[in-house]
Amino acid sequence: MRRDTGTDDPRVKVRAGKSKRPRTKIRPDWSTSPLGHVIAIDRGRYRVRMEDATTLNAVRAKELKRGSVIMGDRVRVTGDVSGRVDTLARIVAVEERTSILRRSLEDAPDQRGEKAIVANADTMCIVVALADPPPRTGMIDRCLVAAYEAGMTPILCLTKSDLGVPSELLATYTPFGFRIIVTQALEGGKATPTEGLGALKGELAGHFSVLVGHSGVGKSTLINALVPDAHRSVGHVNEVTGRGRHTSTSSEAFELPEGGWIMDTPGVRSFGLGHVDEEDVLGVFPEVAEATSWCLPLCSHAEGEPSCAIDAWVRGEAPFEAVCHEDSARRNAMALSARRLLDAVNAAKQASRDAR
Repeated sequence: MRRDTGTDDPRVKVRAGKSKRPRTKIRPDWSTSPLGHVIAIDRGRYRVRMEDATTLNAVRAKELKRGSVIMGDRVRVTGDVSGRVDTLARIVAVEERTSILRRSLEDAPDQRGEKAIVANADTMCIVVALADPPPRTGMIDRCLVAAYEAGMTPILCLTKSDLGVPSELLATYTPFGFRIIVTQALEGGKATPTEGLGALKGELAGHFSVLVGHSGVGKSTLINALVPDAHRSVGHVNEVTGRGRHTSTSSEAFELPEGGWIMDTPGVRSFGLGHVDEEDVLGVFPEVAEATSWCLPLCSHAEGEPSCAIDAWVRGEAPFEAVCHEDSARRNAMALSARRLLDAVNAAKQASRDAR
């Protein structure tokens, strides 16, 4: 029987009615689909290394939200998994992550929230140039807090030692107790890390690591030295602004000859810490955290704060046991480091509040 449309005009098209059949709640089981590792992301395309060492290109399934797949994710893939040229697979599920490195976006008020940078990494290599561009301790502090919050092991790599002296930074960060490696960038007029490169290879071997640092500090140069066939573009630092150009525009992970993976990220201007709490910082320094248990509520832990017990702990005054001069100096260095990181967290939270 012809449906009455209220007109005899044959040009009128009537949409089909909606089906009354309820949508099924049964979802596909992807647990047996091939498992891979996201090693590169570029403009909606994902490079995935499968368990059988096949490398393929993939797209995100429609049911996965935007931003749900990040670098380092272990993913389930369907479709054409042969890895042949001009073929595309489909990422249908993301496995549970062991770690997530995040940074807050309080430096961009129109993009409030957090940004996940990499998943399942266990090591953060903070790359800082001793000159050209000059080192910024604030960036180092923020990266350290983010690494500790994510449960990652930090490594500080100081580049361009032929242009600057590392003694000040070494003295500042030695109390943290993590590995500090110094490299230089002069060999036959070319920017090639030499000194300390062997030590860096040893620290990164067998780990999934991520390089973090400002543009122009030498991340791409380090990648080319660690992975000879990486062929990452290398830029220069602007003589007027003292800042580097973004030569790396996409995230990509490279397999190290010694085993493991290292991921290069585009340079960042800032590393927000709006998602980090004071407890995350104090957890890095158990002795300082124990001393703060004697502080009054709402203590800022700032130097000279009457309600803060950290100063008494450093000097070995009551209610703490007396300490010798050497131990007091060690405690003082530790307290300075903890307070510097706390200041970075508080400044990030204030910036986040101001943005709202």
